[in-house]
Amino acid sequence: MASPFPGMNPYLENPAFWSEVHNRLIVNLADSLAPQIPPQYRVAIEQRTYLSDESDSVLLGIPDVYVFSRQKDAKSTASTVTFASTSEAVTVTMPVPEHIKESYLEIREVATSYVVTVIEILSPKNKRAGEGRKAYERKRKQVLATTTNFVEIDLLRGGKPMVFLGEVPLSDYRIVVSRGDCRPLAQLYAFSVRDVIPSFQLPLQSEDVEPLVDLQSLLNGMYERARYNLEIDYNQEPVPPLPEKDAVWADTLLRETGQRTN
Repeated sequence: MASPFPGMNPYLENPAFWSEVHNRLIVNLADSLAPQIPPQYRVAIEQRTYLSDESDSVLLGIPDVYVFSRQKDAKSTASTVTFASTSEAVTVTMPVPEHIKESYLEIREVATSYVVTVIEILSPKNKRAGEGRKAYERKRKQVLATTTNFVEIDLLRGGKPMVFLGEVPLSDYRIVVSRGDCRPLAQLYAFSVRDVIPSFQLPLQSEDVEPLVDLQSLLNGMYERARYNLEIDYNQEPVPPLPEKDAVWADTLLRETGQRTN
């Protein structure tokens, strides 16, 4: 069954789905680009690995250590309190770092291994404070300091958007196409949950014919093949929730398509 939304399906942003959505979209994008790029290139799926810190953890906000003292036969006066001389150990939860792997794409020249274009699809950890954002920002700066083309795809409403200079239009989602020979200028596609995801030309080298990237078709096909309609409960609100006006619009849409019944 097709996705009921004309563009990005906000229910796919739920952390319960996003890791799978991200991986599927990376593979689908790589497979769709392979027959479109010139024969001297190949599409490589690469991984960025880092160790998350406690600010990346789902346990954020839980103290590292709890200290309790059980009082036995304590006698208190107006000025003093007597505690037990012994304490019992209690179970606490420690913020354990985890190894994070994030996939991205590189268009490489086969003969020289030169990276022509980098394509990133943002994850939630890239958009909130912590090692995930630091690791991504380091990679972003490294690429932007070269002549390699850079494409950044943000299909997540939550978190803090990436930094740009000057005024940037407010939007739910963003696609940035930064050509190595045009920096610091770049093309920004800003769109809302109500919009079809815009297509864009994938930058390669100046003499190359550039393929059209149709993310909307890729996302729609992925949604159907993965059968997300069987997993998503459209009677519930998406995570993160939509603003009131968009929530009303989504409710009408879901009822019209028969996805919401209560």
